[in-house]
Amino acid sequence: MSHETAAPAPRDLVAVRRALLSVSDKSGLTELGAALAAAGVELVSTGSTASTLRAAGLTVVDVAEVTGFPESLDGRVKTLHPAVHGGLLADLRRESHASQLGGLGIAPFELVVSSLYPFEQTVASGADDEGVIEQIDIGGPAMVRAAAKNFANVAVITDPADYGLLQEALAKGGTGLALRRRLAALAFERIAAYDRAIADWFADDDDAATGDVVRQGSYRFVETPLRYGENAHQTAALWTDPRGHGLAQAEQLHGKALSYNNMVDADAAVRAALDFDEPAVAIMKHANPCGVAVAPPRAVDPIAAAHRLANDCDPVSAFGGVIAANRPVTLDMAEAVAGIFTEVVVAPGFEPAALTVLTQKKNIRILRLPEGFSLPEQEFKQVSGGVLVQQPDRFTGLDPASWRLVSGEPADAATLADLAFAWRACRAVKSNAILLADGGASVGIGMGQVNRVDSCQLAVRRAGERASGSVAASDAFFPFADGVEVLLRAGVRAIVQPGGSVRDYEVIAAAEQAGVAMYFTGERHFFH
Repeated sequence: MSHETAAPAPRDLVAVRRALLSVSDKSGLTELGAALAAAGVELVSTGSTASTLRAAGLTVVDVAEVTGFPESLDGRVKTLHPAVHGGLLADLRRESHASQLGGLGIAPFELVVSSLYPFEQTVASGADDEGVIEQIDIGGPAMVRAAAKNFANVAVITDPADYGLLQEALAKGGTGLALRRRLAALAFERIAAYDRAIADWFADDDDAATGDVVRQGSYRFVETPLRYGENAHQTAALWTDPRGHGLAQAEQLHGKALSYNNMVDADAAVRAALDFDEPAVAIMKHANPCGVAVAPPRAVDPIAAAHRLANDCDPVSAFGGVIAANRPVTLDMAEAVAGIFTEVVVAPGFEPAALTVLTQKKNIRILRLPEGFSLPEQEFKQVSGGVLVQQPDRFTGLDPASWRLVSGEPADAATLADLAFAWRACRAVKSNAILLADGGASVGIGMGQVNRVDSCQLAVRRAGERASGSVAASDAFFPFADGVEVLLRAGVRAIVQPGGSVRDYEVIAAAEQAGVAMYFTGERHFFH
């Protein structure tokens, strides 16, 4: 048998000669039937739909006449037959399909009108299981899917609200390709919602038993109550996506129940630590870093060394913080953490001796990240009346070789390494963000200010004497030279920033006059 391989040419206008109608919602049905009959369309129908059309004086062909097979099993089997689905699925742009239909004696359909059994309404009415199950439509979805798949040749209507679109098309001689494609999309959306409702109903027994499953649209979450929300008077819960491999799937090894704030800070800390390939530690408070560091070269215990450097950035703020490591926690790191009041420690693993030390602290929460940890492909943030959706912030300009030197002499290798570290680390800082770094560790952080010069002053003040000789990273461009001048007066030796201000020339001139290397990365990393 030969098979056609070339893609068929598009088919725009399709005249409607034969329609299959099977609807549970009869609104507008007789008017639609009359319009179809007036346009010379043959009406094929089933059960109560056929009866309603006939009562309106319209001529209707029963599906049983088409299939040569009576409706059976209390109406469960009516349209599930090759004489129906062959007419729905035949791609008449292909000569072989048209030839096969002719050989089989099957006539094609150009239109399907089908509103599905009222499953959702039946559930809402409080019907018993038997009544609900009988409203699970089988033939209807099969016809709708077949027609929608074959939108090149067939139009499908699933909502009486769209009958007007069809009547407009009939007046123009048939359905256009754009309309059929649009109707196919609506049909598949209806099928998806219908199947979701059925799946949710079947899951209700389990939900009632456990009380821990939440459904939002096509998402299902396992609900875990949290200690409280942002404040003690607010209730809160963690909704865990069973398909995820992130912080929500972490195993709690020790400590009291987590609060909403614990999870927010832990998530921010994990993201900050996992921004680095080298052994790294981030300490968070109110979703902002108190310190971020990577292990120095040749450290005997790299993760312990990274923790020590991160804590040294701002030990006052680190009190009561959340710590994340991107390597298993060692005994040395655990002993250091045990001496500091800490809310949460999260890491991919813990040495047995480290767990022994940490579990001596009654309240500290210890979380082990799941294997195959991954960040989500989309981020969601609720706003009143809707949800914001975006792709997660990813670095594209991490390699200093891709940066543009705009002032001063090229930085030496050590300075470039510190700039690269600072550029990674400042992504985790709330905007406006300025991060000072030296030796692979933050030494001063200015965050969350409503102007960049205040962030510069805060970073310098927190760094103290360590500001001199450090490097600086800014998450966005400097709108004026004043912020850069604060950093230059403090003795910063190099700066990395996105660039792109209309006053870049002023900022560059200030750095040039001070003889300080400044690099533009060309990408911004705001974090609100």
